[in-house]
Amino acid sequence: MDSKNITLKVNSKLYDKYRELCKREGWIVSRQFEKLMEGHFEGENNE
Repeated sequence: MDSKNITLKVNSKLYDKYRELCKREGWIVSRQFEKLMEGHFEGENNE
């Protein structure tokens, strides 16, 4: 699977809190965002 670098503009305090959550849970921030996007397509046959 190819990957793509993207740039996002988000609230810095929100990002810092989320990054800390990911660190505590052993998650990768970019993978969590990817899973969010995948969730929008659940039940569809588009990929």
